[in-house]
Amino acid sequence: MIKTISYVYKNTDDLKNLIEDNVLYEYPNIFIQIFSSNIDLVELEKIQETIRTSLPLAKVMGCTTSGDIVEGSFVKEKISISFTIFEKTKIDSSLFYVKDYENIREMGKSIVAKLCGADTKALILFSSPSSVDLQPLLDSIDEEKQDITLAGGIAGEKDSFREGIIFNEEESTNEGIVAVSLNNSDLQVQTFTNFKFQEVGKSFKITKAIGNTIVSIDKKKPSKVLESYLGKDFLEQIKLQRNDFPFLLGTKDKSTPIWITNLLEDGTVTVNHPISEGDSLVFAYAHLKEIIDNSLRELKRLSKQNVETIFAYNCSSRKRMLHEFAADEMRMLNSIAPTNGFFANGEISTENGKPQLVGHALTFLALSENKKKLSNRKIDFQYHIPDSVKTIVTLTHLMRASQADLEILNDHAQISEQYYRSLFDNNTDIVYSTDLDGNISSVNPAFEKLLGYKKEELLGKSALKYINKEDIPRVRTHFYSALKGKEQYYNIEVSSKTGENNLLHLKNIPITVNGECVGIYGIGRNITEQKKIEDKIIQLAYYDQDTGLPNRIRFSERLTELLQNAKKTKRKLALMVIDMDRFKIINDSLGHDAGDEILKGISERIQAAIPGGAFLGRFNGDKFTLILSKNVSIEAVIKIANSILRQVGAPIHYSGQEFYVSASIGVSLYPTDGTDEMTLMKNADIAMNRSKSQGGNRLTLYSNDMNEEALKRLELESYLRKALQKDEFFLCYQPLIDLKSGKLYGSEALIRWNHPLLGLVSPGDFIPLAEETGLIEEIGSWVLRTACKQNKLWQQKGLKNITVSVNVSANQFQQTKFVAEVTRALEKSGLEPKYLTLELTESTMLRNIDHSIEVMKSLQKLGVRVSIDDFGTGYSSLSYLKDLPIDHLKIDRSFINNLRIDTSDIAIVKAIITMSHGLAVKVVAEGVETEEQIELLKKLKCHYAQGFFLHRPLTSEDFEKVLIG
Repeated sequence: MIKTISYVYKNTDDLKNLIEDNVLYEYPNIFIQIFSSNIDLVELEKIQETIRTSLPLAKVMGCTTSGDIVEGSFVKEKISISFTIFEKTKIDSSLFYVKDYENIREMGKSIVAKLCGADTKALILFSSPSSVDLQPLLDSIDEEKQDITLAGGIAGEKDSFREGIIFNEEESTNEGIVAVSLNNSDLQVQTFTNFKFQEVGKSFKITKAIGNTIVSIDKKKPSKVLESYLGKDFLEQIKLQRNDFPFLLGTKDKSTPIWITNLLEDGTVTVNHPISEGDSLVFAYAHLKEIIDNSLRELKRLSKQNVETIFAYNCSSRKRMLHEFAADEMRMLNSIAPTNGFFANGEISTENGKPQLVGHALTFLALSENKKKLSNRKIDFQYHIPDSVKTIVTLTHLMRASQADLEILNDHAQISEQYYRSLFDNNTDIVYSTDLDGNISSVNPAFEKLLGYKKEELLGKSALKYINKEDIPRVRTHFYSALKGKEQYYNIEVSSKTGENNLLHLKNIPITVNGECVGIYGIGRNITEQKKIEDKIIQLAYYDQDTGLPNRIRFSERLTELLQNAKKTKRKLALMVIDMDRFKIINDSLGHDAGDEILKGISERIQAAIPGGAFLGRFNGDKFTLILSKNVSIEAVIKIANSILRQVGAPIHYSGQEFYVSASIGVSLYPTDGTDEMTLMKNADIAMNRSKSQGGNRLTLYSNDMNEEALKRLELESYLRKALQKDEFFLCYQPLIDLKSGKLYGSEALIRWNHPLLGLVSPGDFIPLAEETGLIEEIGSWVLRTACKQNKLWQQKGLKNITVSVNVSANQFQQTKFVAEVTRALEKSGLEPKYLTLELTESTMLRNIDHSIEVMKSLQKLGVRVSIDDFGTGYSSLSYLKDLPIDHLKIDRSFINNLRIDTSDIAIVKAIITMSHGLAVKVVAEGVETEEQIELLKKLKCHYAQGFFLHRPLTSEDFEKVLIG
């Protein structure tokens, strides 16, 4: 099984906490990928040091990037770290310096020799950008090792493909390769590369080339050709290290996408791929439709596979030029399996068994250690392509059509002009142009129709005249950016001649003539009605019209989402139903309109009373529903509910009158009171009705069989108050066995209640009640005295070194007289303190940690031993544990019940025992029920055990018969 943990770095302390919280140091096979779009080498060295210290077995590879991918989402100017835990896969890694090899092919051979073996299934490479000729290296690796999958990419820095650093856990360089091999013959590896280009414009011939340098195109300097066809702005983009516009390189065998890596001072250009004289070049652009089709096919195929993690290496140009598409693609990949990676400036892919360097592509590795086939899971994969991207597609088609027009124009200028006018005049979208000052120079009929002006009224006027004043600074920014050659997309309201506002989605592009910008084109579509309909549909479908709160449908969807998240994170969730008491009186006396107005005010009061992150909805009528998903506890729920009751109960002023309203609140908790939406809603409603039946203006927490339970508790409380007086309590003793010797070590005293009418009453029923009523202190004192007295009697009968363990409640432990009470029990019984162990739960100790430590120190000074009971089920705060003066630690039975050689519980138990040995604390395992568990505990060096397999709890008489007699 493979598990990936994704993390956006904050600081080294936070990183250490993540490692501790996830117990990452327990795993021998961890592959860590670090991507830094925030170039901070000092911080990077701190991260390397932290990982070397905390995870010495982990293998690290990373690089600087122009952006990170964290669980399918884009992250910029951050450092992201993914921890991939393999169960069966061995990971090898190394960093290779260019200077250490005579040529790049020798480096490829060295990588295979050092990292690859018979069971290697995949090889991941991150390359520095300017010093490594990657394709020959990939060819060399393929010649040496043909049965592995290669993936990875070229590092960068903020869209730079000439700068970048690669590193592992110890070193970093801007001239080399960092490589990691995944070694497991059973590892399931799937890869996919998605790129498709369409040609734009005429084909050129390379007339002179040296290696990766193009010296001339059609016997002209490359810079002149580029300037002639793409303008000076494009040359500036190259200087800024942008690679958004590739070529297709045509050879005898195939077409390969390449891009310019540098514009040299002599007018020649270098590219990312070797070229030869006679090769052809053509401008190219992403063929979005085919890319989408390919992506959807792969997503559907992959969703039917057993995939546990995905490493994605995406092109930085995709993030810039096709941002929404790239975001959707990553999001949908992440819905299949956790997806992490970075935006590269060249991607390594494996297609048809051959590794190659590609560009403007997505390549990924989908991995699994599980061979089981999945049942068909249905995921709706769909791209939501915004108008901005559609406009890019339209523009690409326009560019190709324009090229055809230009070719015709060479022979048929008049026909070409007619094509242009047809495109301009008959376009249903608005098209206009302005000069360098922003004055309108041309408009098409669609523009005239939309604004209601004649062309003559518009020409020469400032385009800013037709927009709202507050939008002018924003539009000016877009205008000047377009003049600099940067395409602009934005929505803007435009006023017509009649004063009607229309929402337009606009694109601005520069108009370039003879290499100089002379103005801009604007291409737009009226989306006013579309936006109104979309907003209205969302509002009607998901929100209450009176209060503006999410309605029942939206609330239900959100509850389902939060329940799924709670199940994954194993966190609690509270559902609260808030119903107004006797609100019908207001509706009947003031009318429903007034009632709706008052309910709106009440909804605002409730919102003021709830914490951030809570989700409030209007269920129906005068009933509201609330989800609490952060830091959920009974205390927090009660505090929030009381705040709501106070806010709702404040005086309401309406039409000169003062009204008072109260609310009944019912709460159900996940997972205690239900694990699905329907059950939680039903139980919260039942609890709310209980509040109403008790007079309203109160909170009720749901419990099963609420009516019967309430009566039963009242009766039980009455009997409980007399149980000590009537001598109805007795103790049973469950033996504790020394696992090393197999001999009796001691016993745990367990209270039992034999009522003359009820019979034996479960401790689970009366102990919580005793705690609530305060009787637990008196009962606890009786247990302590009785257990000490009985243990001393057994010692006198021959069990000389036997100990007794007594459970101490939180209330009893927090009493100031507790240590004195223990002292009296020991003195009265004559039992030596070292034979008494007091068992405390984690929550008891951590309730007031400073006081707890002082009390425990006093007990140890007295000679009494202290034990943590039910360890692992409470707070499990390791930071406190090391400071607690304890002698024993008892592993909770929930970890022992399923303890078998092939379960995850054994790892937890082993960790607890190992930790305890390190703290010099004895370990007790409770709930042992099988011989297999006994043998496993012995192997794990657990000290003591108790459970039904060894002995059930015995009365004092049976204890003597079995263990003494």
